[in-house]
Amino acid sequence: MERLGIIAGGGPLPIVAARDARMQGLRVVAVAVEEAASIDLVDEVDAICWVGAGQLGRLIAALKREQVTDAVMLGRVPLDLLFSRAKIDLAGLWFYLKLKDRRGDTILSSVGDLLAREGITLHDCRRFLSSIVLRKGVLTARAPSSEEQQDIGFGRELARSIAQLRIGQTVVVKRRTVLAVEALEGTDAAIRRGGTLGNGGVVVVKVGRPDQDMRFDLPVIGPETVAALEDAGATALALDGDQTLILEREQVVARADRLGLAIVAD
Repeated sequence: MERLGIIAGGGPLPIVAARDARMQGLRVVAVAVEEAASIDLVDEVDAICWVGAGQLGRLIAALKREQVTDAVMLGRVPLDLLFSRAKIDLAGLWFYLKLKDRRGDTILSSVGDLLAREGITLHDCRRFLSSIVLRKGVLTARAPSSEEQQDIGFGRELARSIAQLRIGQTVVVKRRTVLAVEALEGTDAAIRRGGTLGNGGVVVVKVGRPDQDMRFDLPVIGPETVAALEDAGATALALDGDQTLILEREQVVARADRLGLAIVAD
């Protein structure tokens, strides 16, 4: 591999991957979704092309023009952007009409299949995010208590079932009672909702799917997650080691320790 294409949505992940790939000696070409990607990405890559959400034909043409055959897809692109704007091109429209359903993972997997037919392979994104992959163990000064561990075990089993159904990947529990299940609103909103219903003292479990596609959509936590945990009055957060990405690790751990929050990856 001499060059890497980064199909970039919002957030810091495309920038982290670009820096890692260039350190590996690769030429980095970004195709950035203009409604989502950060302008800061310009300074981290060798070439960049901006495309509208849903402009799959233009995206593929840009990668081929730069002779990219290996790529990763990183960053947030709100699904409502993909097909709600007038910028959708013919390839994007044809892709949309052929989808068997409109779930996020279905869309992403289908994009991967489309790229493969065009000679572009999507890789496991962890290859260029090794510095932020969460390893197994206790992150914080405090490990979960025995009561929190019981809630974690209870929540993990439920979270895996829900994730397998492709509903969400996070549950909020208290004394083996389910308070909130993540759906379209996202992790942070689910955490706050569960905290409100439980009046604090809740445990949060976030997992990957049993069939998690490592090319995209890995669970991510960061400072915003800890802010939601604080608002919810949470006492513990349990994650999947080796399948979760952590942003601003030092900041996350320091704030969690100040709150007396236990974070563990199993």
